[in-house]
Amino acid sequence: MLAVTLVFGTLVSIMMFFVGGVVGWLAKDHVYQTQPIYTHPEMFDENGNILPDEILAVRFENDYEPDEDEE
Repeated sequence: MLAVTLVFGTLVSIMMFFVGGVVGWLAKDHVYQTQPIYTHPEMFDENGNILPDEILAVRFENDYEPDEDEE
């Protein structure tokens, strides 16, 4: 009886995992299609084209080593 319970419990868990994935995927797709993408107006020129020269990308690198010189 324990083996049957474990098998059914495992199958139901796997099935609910896939059902949740499909529902999440559909919900994400619905949100992306119904809500407009917000962009800042200062990123566009007077014709509505994106200004590639004005967009700035910054990358921070984590350097946790001390800045001590070993002699």
